[in-house]
Amino acid sequence: MVELKEVELKKDKSVFDQIGEHNHEKVVFCHDKETGLKAIIGIHNTVLGPALGGTRMWSYASEAEALDDVLRLSRGMTYKAAISGLNLGGGKAVIIGDAKKDKNEALLRKFGRFVKNLNGAYITAEDVGMTTKDMEYIKMETDHVSGLPESMGGSGDPSPVTAYGTYMGMKAAAKRAFGSDSLSGKKVSVQGVGHVGGYLVELLAKENAEIFITDIYEDRLQEISKKYNAKVVSMDEIYDLDVDIYSPCALGGTINDNTIERLKCQVIAGCANNQLRDENVHGPALVEKGIVYAPDFLINAGGLINVYSELIGYNRESAYAQTERIYGYTLDIFDLAEREGIHNQAAALKMAKQRIERIGKVRSTF
Repeated sequence: MVELKEVELKKDKSVFDQIGEHNHEKVVFCHDKETGLKAIIGIHNTVLGPALGGTRMWSYASEAEALDDVLRLSRGMTYKAAISGLNLGGGKAVIIGDAKKDKNEALLRKFGRFVKNLNGAYITAEDVGMTTKDMEYIKMETDHVSGLPESMGGSGDPSPVTAYGTYMGMKAAAKRAFGSDSLSGKKVSVQGVGHVGGYLVELLAKENAEIFITDIYEDRLQEISKKYNAKVVSMDEIYDLDVDIYSPCALGGTINDNTIERLKCQVIAGCANNQLRDENVHGPALVEKGIVYAPDFLINAGGLINVYSELIGYNRESAYAQTERIYGYTLDIFDLAEREGIHNQAAALKMAKQRIERIGKVRSTF
């Protein structure tokens, strides 16, 4: 049932070296010939609780790329839960394939069987390429799923809450950079206008920001552009715009050696995961360039907060109230970074790791 396919190794690192690099607890390779399922589930850390994180379906260029993505994403979920004060660990899953062509009920239900076999160590939810309907199919095979439709007693689409948290973090970063958290008149470039990015554009439009957008899907671009009077730019042009705020809301790694030199913004705040290609290199590089970076795993935590509240008894108002606190948390991170002379991502990681360490000591008593 489980088959480890030949994986292209990341440079000279073995698969186990990659898994051990960030101390992942478990990585499961899922393969089913009958349904065509090829998936990877990464469980990074369960000190605070079961690993909760969405399942992403994407046409990866290679299995090595998929492995790298799930390892980076699951690690980020650990710190996202920790810094948000949730009793959850970090996990993530990726399904290799084109969500528009390869996704079907049988494939999703087979994936649900793999989740079930982890006995609650991993709880899945919606991510890129997935919908609440897909969660229904997975639910047919396992109870370890969140982000279900409201008709099934779930919290529904977490995208609006994720966008709201990103918006709160962006306003906090604006306050730091410009002295005011008002986004009225600010030029904001949004890279990726899918579920979350679209809701973020709506919030920005309501505050009268000047919005520039790009996406791989032309039909989505035109829809959002027409609805919110946003200017469409090319995928590559987004890095060269003279804007106040750059908001990466697609896949990760867009802040790297090449793009940092091109960026003209004063703030980076977006809902994408793992925006820094190498946080130890590109975090300090942003400081040197004078760009205020709002740590991604902090400001995009609204979706996780939303699905977590589903597990403990969903209340939408409570989920939004907790998500709104991201504004204050973001300012706290900026203050910590300034006091200790470190970059903002390092400050956020430090705060998250401290909570994991402290709670780990509490739970080790018995």
